[in-house]
Amino acid sequence: MPPSIDSLDLPPFRPRFPWWSADLQTIAVLLGTYQSDMSPHTSERLCFCMADRSGDILVGMLDRPALPQAGRPLVVLVHGLTGCENSSHVLNAARHLLDLGYRVLRLNLRGCGASRPHCREHYHIGRTADFRRVLAQLPDDLTDQGVVAVGYSMGGAMMLKYLGEEGAFSPLRAAATICAPLDLVQTCEHMLRPRNWLYHNYILADLKKETLGKGGELTEEEREIVRAARSVREYDDRFISPRYGFRGADDYYSLCTPLAYMPEIRVPTLVLAASDDPWIPAGYYRDFKWSDNPSLLSVMAEGGGHLGFHSTDSDRPWCDTVLEKFLERV
Repeated sequence: MPPSIDSLDLPPFRPRFPWWSADLQTIAVLLGTYQSDMSPHTSERLCFCMADRSGDILVGMLDRPALPQAGRPLVVLVHGLTGCENSSHVLNAARHLLDLGYRVLRLNLRGCGASRPHCREHYHIGRTADFRRVLAQLPDDLTDQGVVAVGYSMGGAMMLKYLGEEGAFSPLRAAATICAPLDLVQTCEHMLRPRNWLYHNYILADLKKETLGKGGELTEEEREIVRAARSVREYDDRFISPRYGFRGADDYYSLCTPLAYMPEIRVPTLVLAASDDPWIPAGYYRDFKWSDNPSLLSVMAEGGGHLGFHSTDSDRPWCDTVLEKFLERV
């Protein structure tokens, strides 16, 4: 059972100057520059061989705290779409958790960040087998106090799907998602609205660059499909779907949408979102019957944009404060 919302004793979210609007909160994340050096904490590379005969290797950065605290689990951070171990939201969370004495693994999904040169294939929301493989290869000395996984945005959607598939058999001690899209069809439609054209074009450009980067094994026809894609939906429909066995974008979204898997989750799971997220519709968060699954703890902030959460109460993102309080109680 996860802790109750009341037991977390959360401070109210109030946006910090100058990030007063949802778009400013979101843009601050996209355009911010962050220091990846974790000193005085130490970092080392971990590699995870995939089991699908592709030869692909996922790469992560293991950060160890300068002052470790006994009894604290390993925290695995999983980035969002076109993100990596050095995404601002991942670095912020890692720094905060390290200062609290947690060991942190910043994982690069297949074809992302430091994993890109070592992967012929590409990640997608349905690729939960990769995460299982990573968990199975973690050294015993890292998992002796349990493992907690935190997924951001698309990484959170993948996490919810994995948790639902595993049910009570997941080896995780707890999990959390931040700004995860729960309904992939609605999220896609939401992102294609005219008011989101700048965000959409930003994501699409990064997605193409990532897919066509060094290491990816694509045919010339696939490369042309990726280059010509005019939307993320078209990219999913014409590249991801045929390459990975889906009948099209609708089939991919239907089979992988987290809402279909969340009723089966049995690990204490924090599901955090912002009511003003310009990327993720808040309606399906409000409509989901959270009380039907006691393993889920929903927290809806009044603001924060997409992965922003720059609050007046602290220099660190408000979502990191929520995560800290959740981890203290699981």
